[in-house]
Amino acid sequence: MVKLATARDFRNYGPGGARNKWEYINAGLFFFSGILLIGGFTAQFSAIPLHLKSGLALVLIGVLIVLFLNAHDFVAHMAGIDWRVGLVEYDQQLALVEFAVPIVNIIGSVLLFIGVLFFEIQMDRGYIYKLEKHGLNLIMTGPLLWLIGSIGSMCQVYDRANGHVQILQKSVQLPLLMGSLLFLVGAIVNWIRVHKSSGSSFKMLDKNWAWFCLSGSILFFIGGFLNLLKVFKMQQMEGMRLERLRGGAHERLGREREGQVPLIIDENMSENRRKKLFRTPYKDVLVGSSQA
Repeated sequence: MVKLATARDFRNYGPGGARNKWEYINAGLFFFSGILLIGGFTAQFSAIPLHLKSGLALVLIGVLIVLFLNAHDFVAHMAGIDWRVGLVEYDQQLALVEFAVPIVNIIGSVLLFIGVLFFEIQMDRGYIYKLEKHGLNLIMTGPLLWLIGSIGSMCQVYDRANGHVQILQKSVQLPLLMGSLLFLVGAIVNWIRVHKSSGSSFKMLDKNWAWFCLSGSILFFIGGFLNLLKVFKMQQMEGMRLERLRGGAHERLGREREGQVPLIIDENMSENRRKKLFRTPYKDVLVGSSQA
């Protein structure tokens, strides 16, 4: 269970004055999904089949919430730049973190959801070899993508954010990274054990897998709480410097919003015309000062 945590200033989680409210809702639901996962994997230690099935249902709901929240994160960052995907040409982090991480997390959540669902189905219908085979692979591939997304979220560059903001960022990212790793290790251990033994389908998710996933869920719970705290702190701090678009993308976005830059640039436009079109106000001030 992973989530993008950035310190960008162009996040847009909702319309107008409800922007902060929706960011709180996003963080609150992420925290709640951690509680669901803890409950779901705790139920896997029960000897009662109904408890096992109910536990997997809680896991499915928790993963579904994570999927929705990552989609919300993606939309929030896309809306913050008015859906101008072309800006990734100027700011590589925008492509590798704000765009790629939520998409990888979404795909990982979908795969894990389907994998757990296959085992849920087998509890009703009995052992089905194809569902078992694909389910084991999916509950391993999903956390692998979560781990990749967590690593991508850690690879952020900070130019403007102060040490306090960076500490808040890392306090969220580290538990999510470790939790994703535990989910992956648990799935690998379970896969190895299954291929060395035989048994009925609902026993394919053994206690070792449940222990690893429960430990990972606790870390997700901690990360969710710290993420909620981070959102509160960042919204309470006045005059806080957050990260902007880099490589000229911030200035370009501002000009496009003002209608000063054409969406499609004529290839036959002269080089001097291009320089005048994309020069920054800061550069103009320097040129003006030197001429004076």
